[in-house]
This record gives sequence, structure tokens and C-alpha cells, in this order.
Amino acid sequence: MKKNITVLFEPEGRKIEVESEISIFEVARMAGVGIRFECGGKGICGKCKVIVLDKKSVSKLTENEKRHLFPEEIESGYRLACQALLKNDTTIMIPEESRILRAKIQVFGLERPVPLKVLVGKFHIKLAKPTLHDVRPDFERILNALRVQTGICELNIDYEVLKFLPEILRRANWDVTITLWNQQKIIAIEEGDTSDRIFGVAIDIGTSKIVGCLVDLKSGKTVSTGFIENPQILYGEDIISRINFAANEKKGLETLQRVVLDGVNHVISYICAQANVDAENVYEVTVVGNTAMHHLFLGVNPKYTAFSPFTPAIKSPVNVKAGDLGVKICKSGNVHVLPVIAGFVGADAVADVLASGIHMQKEISLLLDIGANTEIFVGNSEDILSCSCASGPAFEGAHIRHGMKAVTGAIEKLSINSASDYEVEYKTIGDAAPLGICGSAIIDAVAEMLKCGIINRKGRFNLNVKTPRLRIVDGNPEFVLVWRGESGTGRDIVITQRDLSEVQLAKAAIFAGCSILMKRKNVKVNDIDQLLIAGSFGSYINPENAKLIGLVPDVPVEKVKFVGNTALAGARMALISAEARETADNLSKSIRYLELASDPDFQLEFAMATFLPHKNLDRFPSLKEFFKKLNNEEIHKHH
Repeated sequence: MKKNITVLFEPEGRKIEVESEISIFEVARMAGVGIRFECGGKGICGKCKVIVLDKKSVSKLTENEKRHLFPEEIESGYRLACQALLKNDTTIMIPEESRILRAKIQVFGLERPVPLKVLVGKFHIKLAKPTLHDVRPDFERILNALRVQTGICELNIDYEVLKFLPEILRRANWDVTITLWNQQKIIAIEEGDTSDRIFGVAIDIGTSKIVGCLVDLKSGKTVSTGFIENPQILYGEDIISRINFAANEKKGLETLQRVVLDGVNHVISYICAQANVDAENVYEVTVVGNTAMHHLFLGVNPKYTAFSPFTPAIKSPVNVKAGDLGVKICKSGNVHVLPVIAGFVGADAVADVLASGIHMQKEISLLLDIGANTEIFVGNSEDILSCSCASGPAFEGAHIRHGMKAVTGAIEKLSINSASDYEVEYKTIGDAAPLGICGSAIIDAVAEMLKCGIINRKGRFNLNVKTPRLRIVDGNPEFVLVWRGESGTGRDIVITQRDLSEVQLAKAAIFAGCSILMKRKNVKVNDIDQLLIAGSFGSYINPENAKLIGLVPDVPVEKVKFVGNTALAGARMALISAEARETADNLSKSIRYLELASDPDFQLEFAMATFLPHKNLDRFPSLKEFFKKLNNEEIHKHH
């Protein structure tokens, strides 16, 4: 029988009263306490570990919990927040590795210069007062004045502005500034001369974070930037979990739209405060995101983007009045959402191409935006072919025993010294005690273990290697990166055989996607003039190690360029340039999309790419000598 209970979350010190018989995670969400939640509550990721101080206050252990929790953890009161149901008053401790922490992000990215041609214009006008001899309506006076000053003959006025038009004009003594959008509509009337205060915001809605920049539309310069974790993370860390929540939960779509709008508004409020700008002086926002984020932001059900044939509700750009959508800028301001290409190649990918400029170059480019879904482009000014591969969340820390996002305490770089008993040197974000390992260091770990002969090209541990770091636990081999005495969790941080398999699957999907696109474009590795890696994750990858494990094709390292957050850069370009906006629309229409799942060669390409770096070393001619030498050394060492 349900009853009211009180739950205290530590170390936040947040207390909440709820009805019993609901999961710890649901209560945490109600209390606004962030807990990692990467599988959408299915109990399969094991990342939402919490400590229940009173074991009798929760339901019995589930099979999923028995599978993910160590015996000593169970003894200490550890539970999975999505599995344990609360029965009585209790205190819940959120351990460090389960908290949603501040991420290390890449705000800026490569951005082509574009002509400054904003769609928002402000005009200061002084009007003659009405008299008995001049009884023209207020709106007609404005039209006449603007016609003289700008040559614009036809204009509409937003209803919200019209409602207050008479009062504003008279309060301002007929001295006002008119704001136009796209020379079509009056979206604001302000007292006096405010023509020097005209701002816009570019927003990149990522799966894990929302990043924004405030731009002075008179100069086109960025004046402040900011970001937050995407609050939708409370409803699942991956896209499919959120799509399922939107499609299957009562008011799920409404909830996800509300929280992402809250996140966008929080970023806008922050960057405006940083620059001492009133949000009412922000008149336009440009938005990019993957197709699911695009739909959720607009309140459109993304359900059918996840089912074959993976069709989005709309492909073309969308303009919505800010007040109608709930974006807290000038109420009649415009929100421009860039177009998408396909169900899994969204507006952020369009922005990647727009900012990188590969569509304007004769040289052949390979562009990757690596994430849980990796977007890939191959082509040049003549033609671009794209695809999306389900590379999985391994490089974002999910499904890796001690994986985590790039937040404080995450190991971001590491090396292994085989000459010194396989000692591991590492660097953590914020130089904090290590809590786990993020994507860039996961690549390093696999590459370093391969170099040292700790694993073979099949991704299997070499049990002939003699070091205490390589051990068998419950019949499964694992390699210790950080001993418990050094870690911030009090437990060893390891790489397991299952972790290696997850990385192999992720990198194989990406490499197979590259291979298929290159084959369909009749492009060889030697034809690629530049390999561009976009996004926050890409900026911290060691290119040599990425190539060594076969994450990317055998392109010379000097041709590899990290281009940063080109999604936000493309959104900023569209904010300041009508020409860039038109280009984005054309890119959406012209870029060809290939559905990998339907390609007859994909399964074979994928299987061969699960090897490190590839089953066929002829695909990596620059590494053949390295592996020949490595094999000889290993044979000699173990002989």
C-alpha cells in the first residue's frame, strides 16, 4: 500500500516528500538531482549507482542489479536508482561516479567568413503627431516614415506589437525605434533610439549539452558564450531512450520539449547576463541539433525517425515566433531552425558542412562528427554523399565499465610504458583524482594496449603478459589503469574484455561507414585531401591512436584536422548571414543520403573492421611495418 515518505539526497542535501513504491531515479528527477541514466531506465548500463543508507527502505535486488553490482557494493548498500523502489523514509547518497558533472566542451569551431547580412533591422524614426487635419492611423504613420527611410513599401505588424502600438507611440512622444524581420514584419517598437542594441543568439542543442553564443548583429561579433548539460539527460542519455519516452510516456513529448526549452532559455539568460544585454534586445535565434533534438525542440514527435524508413516530419528550415515556442527573447522575435538531411543526419550535420566549407572546395574531404550516432560526409563542391552510423555511446562512456563523459575527474589522455612494468601515465580533466575514463582516453587505452602487446588484433587480452595490472576477475580478464589508492572512487579503474568489444563495435561502425561512402563515391584513401573531425570529442582525440585502432581510414596524420564545434559555428553563420541560411537550405536538398543498413556490403565491411585496425592490413599500408615489427618483438619476448 502506498504512503507518503521523505527522501534525503546527499551530498546535495535535497529533501523531498513523495509517495512510496516509485524508483529512486524517479524521485531524484522530481527533486532535480542529476544521476547518470544512459540506458533509459532499463537496468542495462549500470551507471545509476546510489547508496541506500537503510537497506530495508527499498525493494529487493533485481536480476539486473545482481549482474551490475559487485558483492562488496551490495554489502555497502549500493543499488541501481532505476531498479530500486522506495518503501520507507531514507537517505540516498549519490557517489561521485554517478553524478552528472560539469563537462569539458569545445565551444568554438572552424567557421568560414560570410557576408554580414542579418535578417533583423532597426530603424529610428520620429513621427508627426495626429491632429484634426491629420488623422492617419498610427500604423499608417509608421509605414509612411519607413517607406521614406528604407524604401520598403509593404509591411505586416505582429499582433502582439499591434496590441500595444497606441500606448507606446504616445508614451514615447512619437519618437521610436522600429525592429523589422526580413523586411516583412514589424516585430518590436521601442521608445527612443535603441538602434545600437540589436542582438541574436545561435544555439546548438546536443544530446548531452546545449551550447549558445550571443552575437552583436550590428558587427557580427560574438560577445559571450555559455552552455549547460541538456536537462533531457534525466530522461535518458541516448537518443533512442528519449524518443521512446516521447512516444510512449503520457505527456512524454510535452515534458521533453519543456525541459529542452528550459535549457535553451537558461543558456540565453546566462549569456545575456554575461554581456549585460537585455534578452528583450535579442530578436532572432538560430538553432541546430540532430533530427531527434530538432523535433523535440519544436514539439514534433520524433518517433518515426527511429523506425524504418527513418523519415523526419519535415526537412526544410522552420521559422517560429519566439513567444509561440516559449523562447524567452523579444516575444515577436524569430526562431530559425536549420534544415535536416534525414532521420539521423540533422541540422547540426548541415551546420558542420556549412562551417567547414567542404561544399565549396575542389579537394575531396572526409568529414566526421563522432558521437553515439556518427555523421559522415565524403565529397567536394561537385557532390557530397552522407550517412549516419549507430556507433553507440562507447566513446561517451556508456557501456564501458568505468566509462564516463568528459567531465571533471575523467581520464582524458593516457599512455602505457611496457619497459616499466606497464606503468600507466594519465591526465584527468581538472587535474582531479580519477573517477573513470572518457572517450579520448578510451581510444588511447586500446591503442596503448595494442602497442604493448597486452591485447592482440582481435581485441583479446594476451594472458602471457606478466604484470599485476593484467588479471582475471570472475573468469574475465581486465587491465588496471588506476589502482584504487589513486582513484577518486576508492576502487580500481579498469578496462575489461567487454569494454574492448564495445570499442571495437563502435569503431567498426564508423570505419565501415567511411568505407561504404568512399566506395560508393569511388574515392580511394589516397584521393582524400583532408580528414576533418568535428565536435567536442574529436578535438581531444590522438589522431595516431585513432588510426592505430582503425577508427578512421589510413589518411596521413598531416591531413587530419580537428575543426571543433562546427555545429555551433554553422548556426552562428546562419544567424548573421541570409546567404549562409540559403546555403544551408540548398545543402539539405543537395547532399545525398545513403542508408547503411540497406547497403549490401555493410555487414562484411563492419565485420572486417572489428579487428584492430582491420582484418585486412592492406587497408592500412602505413601501419604494416609497425605490426610486423610488433609481432616479431612479441614472438621473441614470449619465446
